[in-house]
Formats: sequence, C-alpha cells, structure tokens
Amino acid sequence: MSDSSVAAPIAPFDKAQILAQALPYIRKFHGKTMVIKYGGNAMTDPALQKAFAEDVVLLKLVGINPVVVHGGGPQIESALKRLGMQGQFIQGMRVTDGPTMDVVEWVLGGEVQQDIVGLINQAGGKAVGLTGRDGAMIRARKLKMLDNNDPSKEHDVGQVGDIVSVDPSVVKALQDDAFIPVISPIGFGEHNESYNINADVVAAKLATVLQAEKLMMLTNISGVLDKAGQLMTDLTAKRIDELFVDGTISGGMLPKIAGALDAAKSGVNSVHIIDGRVPHVLLLEILTDQAFGTMIRSH
Repeated sequence: MSDSSVAAPIAPFDKAQILAQALPYIRKFHGKTMVIKYGGNAMTDPALQKAFAEDVVLLKLVGINPVVVHGGGPQIESALKRLGMQGQFIQGMRVTDGPTMDVVEWVLGGEVQQDIVGLINQAGGKAVGLTGRDGAMIRARKLKMLDNNDPSKEHDVGQVGDIVSVDPSVVKALQDDAFIPVISPIGFGEHNESYNINADVVAAKLATVLQAEKLMMLTNISGVLDKAGQLMTDLTAKRIDELFVDGTISGGMLPKIAGALDAAKSGVNSVHIIDGRVPHVLLLEILTDQAFGTMIRSH
C-alpha cells in the first residue's frame, strides 16, 4: 500500500468545507448515470479496491446512478496458467478459442465479477452482477481483425466479439430499484455462442445507449500523455485524430481512446480517463473541481 493511500486525519471544520464544496456537484448530477470502467491497479490493490467500492456506494447514496463495467486480463492470464493453457495474442488481441472462452466466462462472469459485487455489498451497497447474456443485453458477432501491414489478410482470433447492439433495459430496471449493476464484457451471438469483448468498448457503448452524464475509465497512468510524458488534461476529437496519426496514442490505449471518443460524439457529456492508482479518484473527479486525468470532448 502506498503512503498516498493512508489519509491524514481531517479537522472537523475542513470536513464541513469539503462536504459543502461537493454539494453543487451532487445537485448537478443527481439522477444522472455514470458508467465506470474498472480495471488496472484499482482492481488488484486491496486498499484501492476498498476505496473504489466506497466511492460507488456513496455516489448511489447521493442519488447518482453508477454502472460498473470491469475487465480482467491479468486474472484470465493467471487462470489459463493454472490450467496449463498458453495464452496466444495476435496484434495485441487475445486469441479466444472454445476452451479459452470457457475460462474467460468463469473468470469474468464468476470470480472477478463476484469479487466486485462482494466489495460493493460489503461497503453498504446493493450490487448485482450481469453479463451481456442477462436480459439479452449485448448482442455480438465475431470480430474481423485485418492484418496491420496487409489489410487484405484477416486473422482468426476465435470468439472475440464486436458489438452489434446493446439493450440497456435490464440495467435501467436495476437502477430504478436502487441496485448497482456490475457488468462483465461478454456478449452472445445469433447461434447462442459467447464472445469475449474489450471492456473499454463495452463501457463506451453502454454509456452511449444509457446517455450517461459521464464515462469514467480507470487506468494505471495519470491520463493521456504527450510524447514528452506530460499529461494532456483536455482533448478534442480533432486533437485525438492527430495523436492517432503521429503515434502518440498507440497499443492498449487505442481501443480505450477510440471508444471514449465515440461516446463523446454520441451524446455522453464528458469522458474522463483517470488514474485508478489514486485513492477515491472517482469522488475527487466527480464531486470536486480538481481534474484527475484527461477529459475527452467531441469538439
């Protein structure tokens, strides 16, 4: 646990000031939906896990509707190793054959999801775990992956999915009943086959169909960095296109930023890529005027 996660005692007067400063934000966001992509250190460090669960519960208690979408790449990798299965990647994408998909489903829809549900419930919330199968929420098809160097060539990455449609009615029903949905990024196809979908993409699409006030993406970095390693706090669609072209944004950040940009262009008021290593970063980002990361807007 880092020193930063051990908070110094706060004097009663300062506590009152902090609460008073949060009031305009609570009023502004009351009744609004916030989609939160949960991953990285925030998901593996026990102190950060506890802080995250407390933040989600507090948001719900003050009338904001959090929806959690989680990943689980490292947990899938470790489960495959335990079973003596070798993970294979093409262009950074996990090849998901039938046996691997079985592992993905029980790790994401079972182990990881139930850990998060348990943490939120322990913090005083009422969390419910869902996969894209529940309520026919996420319909998917096989992802077509073209070769980076030769677009006429296509790679077979197995049961990796591309979203066809999202039906958020089960999420809305749970929200209306004071529950906190926790969603695993697994979709289903027209022949009832399962698909493993990038969690950033699921979070962005869900934020769009729910017309969320904010999409919050927790990462292991302070936000989007320029080539000199400096944090860029505010990005427009035009600037992001330039950063794609010059290679500043690459690798694992590509689907994250592309999804965030789509959400911003499709009616989500603001998208924030924030540092999940900061304790209580959700509350700091949503209920204070302090920026923690990069905000993405459509224009």
